[in-house]
Amino acid sequence: MAGTDYLRYADGDASRLFDFTSQYSFADRDIWRRIDATLMRLAASGRRTLSILDAGCGPGTWLRRTALRARELGFERINAFGFDISPAMIALAKSSLAGLDDLTIRMHFLVRDVTAAPAFTDQEFDLCLCLYGVLNHLPVTVHDQVAQELARVTQDTLFVTVRAAGSLPTIYVDSLDHARNFQQDNESDRMEIDMLNGEHIGFTSHLFTSIELDGLFRPHLRQASLVGLDVFHSRFATDRRWNPARFEGEAEFVSDLEQLEQRYACDPHFIDRAAHILLVGER
Repeated sequence: MAGTDYLRYADGDASRLFDFTSQYSFADRDIWRRIDATLMRLAASGRRTLSILDAGCGPGTWLRRTALRARELGFERINAFGFDISPAMIALAKSSLAGLDDLTIRMHFLVRDVTAAPAFTDQEFDLCLCLYGVLNHLPVTVHDQVAQELARVTQDTLFVTVRAAGSLPTIYVDSLDHARNFQQDNESDRMEIDMLNGEHIGFTSHLFTSIELDGLFRPHLRQASLVGLDVFHSRFATDRRWNPARFEGEAEFVSDLEQLEQRYACDPHFIDRAAHILLVGER
């Protein structure tokens, strides 16, 4: 239902893959810093081939970003595979490949449910991504199955993000400004939204704690680390509709926020109050 509006809301300008400057891009930069470090480590080890999976890829932004950076780092053959349950998102992802004419990168997008029967071999992908709410929208009864499958197909590093239990509200598919009313029912894990345009949207929405996320993946990985993404930034970000201009871009305050994020992102008292929780798992 959200279509291209979701693409603009979630990823900003799809033609500027490495421009993390939008209002919601603080977490994006943090995730990308870690993915990029993994790519550089693999390149430095002498690897020249790379395989990437994006489970719940949406419009394909993160898969294209990762594949293009891998090419820049000197990988000579890059196999990139993305799937999503939404045909509209996969259509957007495929349309984004029009300008990608490169024999180095082989990119495929497919409509597929992340809870479907296994379709990949053990450790088939060097990197596996499952970002921004994919797991939040699944019934709790399938979480362990999906976690085990994501770990099984990962050869090197797995990146997973989920919306945190103590995070600020979101309606996932669009800005809160476009909702007349919404309600997250944490007993039934259900989100109900009345949009300003008269549409009603309802879907599964389960909010995670760091202990819960860790418990799902750690049994299937050699090593797993968790970090909170955007504990303070969104709470203190200025809003041009409200704050005076003198509050925008204060370098000293921005620097202080960065230090707060680094200090408390893994703190047990704060991690569950971040916007997202990132799990980085290694096989």
